[in-house]
Amino acid sequence: MTERGEGELVRTQNSMQIGSSSIVYVDGGIEIVFDETALPWPGHRLMPSRMSGRIRLEPQIQNDRVFDLDPEGHHIWWPVFPRARVRVESNHLPKGGWQGEAYHDFNFGDRVLEEDFEHWDWARGPSGDQATIILYDAVLRSGTRRTLGVVFSKETEERHFAPPERQMLPVGSWGVKGGIACDPGGTPRLSMKLEDAPFYRRSLVETMVHGDQLAMVHETLDCNRLANPVVRMMLPFRMPRRARR
Repeated sequence: MTERGEGELVRTQNSMQIGSSSIVYVDGGIEIVFDETALPWPGHRLMPSRMSGRIRLEPQIQNDRVFDLDPEGHHIWWPVFPRARVRVESNHLPKGGWQGEAYHDFNFGDRVLEEDFEHWDWARGPSGDQATIILYDAVLRSGTRRTLGVVFSKETEERHFAPPERQMLPVGSWGVKGGIACDPGGTPRLSMKLEDAPFYRRSLVETMVHGDQLAMVHETLDCNRLANPVVRMMLPFRMPRRARR
């Protein structure tokens, strides 16, 4: 993820190019070509290194509906492909890449997140062969809590449900606290850390939701941390910035 100047953006109805990387909607799926530089990061790499390759995303479930994340509709969430398959090809990866379970969404709005949210937890995981479950649990600046549970299926329209109460997960290395819905009497388990930053965490988590044992990708966003000037000063060290190609 490299932040670039406006002059590096080329966009059409079905495609977008930023610098040397591009994303195209074609043949019912998404093709991504990436050519970026990964910065040094503890536990990953000591020196900057080039990362290039191709990603193909094929939807298994598609969705045209968008969801308001706040009462005023400033922040919108669109789970475009609630369930998909992905193929990643890159000479920089072991065995030249991998393929597996995937998901595609995006968020957009007319206000910055930290203006209206204190924090949120999000999780997504497959349920059987035909469905996927998505959980949202957010606290707004007003103190209002917004929870959302949605089941997307190949066979039927989306189904909404009330998630069980949130249970806390282990605190991240930077002190970011997160949790996930889990049935009473159950205990969620963090099985793998994927990202652990001063304001954001992403992990693989096992939980139980209404009797359904789920393996979910889970994320926590701490907007108070994101708004902190010290944290903002750290962002360029994690996400390089380039004004020109």
